[in-house]
Amino acid sequence: MSLIIASQLEPDFNRSLGLHPSAPTLIDVAEDEPWTAANEADILLVRPSPAWRQSAQLRPDIWPGRLKWVYSASAGVDFYPGWLLDAPLVTCGRGVASEEIADYVIAAIYAHAKNLHAAEAHSREQWIPRPLGRVSGTTIGIVGLGAIGAAVARRGLALGAQVIGLRRSGAQSGISGVQHVSDLATLAAEADHIVVAVPGTPETRHLFNEALFAKAKPGAHLINVARGSVIDQEALIDALDRERLGFATLDVTDPEPLPEGHALYTHARVRLTPHISSNYSLIRHRLLEKVNDDLSRFVRGEKPSDIVDPARGY
Repeated sequence: MSLIIASQLEPDFNRSLGLHPSAPTLIDVAEDEPWTAANEADILLVRPSPAWRQSAQLRPDIWPGRLKWVYSASAGVDFYPGWLLDAPLVTCGRGVASEEIADYVIAAIYAHAKNLHAAEAHSREQWIPRPLGRVSGTTIGIVGLGAIGAAVARRGLALGAQVIGLRRSGAQSGISGVQHVSDLATLAAEADHIVVAVPGTPETRHLFNEALFAKAKPGAHLINVARGSVIDQEALIDALDRERLGFATLDVTDPEPLPEGHALYTHARVRLTPHISSNYSLIRHRLLEKVNDDLSRFVRGEKPSDIVDPARGY
């Protein structure tokens, strides 16, 4: 008897997954209550849809039902209610989008450093030499040296930047050329570009706050591709207004989307994008490869990759 997989992903993805050698049976998920699939599925493949955010915080009586495994297509699981982690096994799509997100970070660094838009000449009168910023020789500080942080680090080193990094565990990243610092305040004080790549957990909420911004290198550029909750947004706006920070590139906010009229939409020192750094529509094939590989491991009785630790929340 084949495994039954209930999937929230697109029909094309599900059809492709159905071709796995184990011949799984793919079934649809109720969009308003995806957790009810626990009644009939062995595996639940989920995405951060609004239903999960709006779900009750109390675990439904049905959960985890007959489920053996919950697979999150996203790397982070903070979007889901805490009871999702009561399933026997929870894994995530960590690493699938790391290269795309790292490209976004480097694009943001170059956009800020060179600012070619401001240097454009549309008339003879505007034919004025302007100094451009540099990337080579600057310092990129990376908070969180997981798959995304490591991909940013490799690119930064290749571009001639100095790369410093901080890991929660304190362990070395294994990336030659990365200088590891012992605390966040040191990183903030030394970095020209501060890249936030940590998971959203209660411990990382407002990790970047007024006290930390006061220690940042003057003119520093903050780039957040992690979770909006990691940054105290009011403190960020104040730091930008007081020129403690030079600029912020934000692909994530808290909440998403921000309410109409929020100051971050129009702030002169902010570049805001609608959570697109993963380029998710173009990397579905990478997720499919990862899910197929993990499914093969599971069928063989082996552990799949990137198991979520319920205690840490990632």
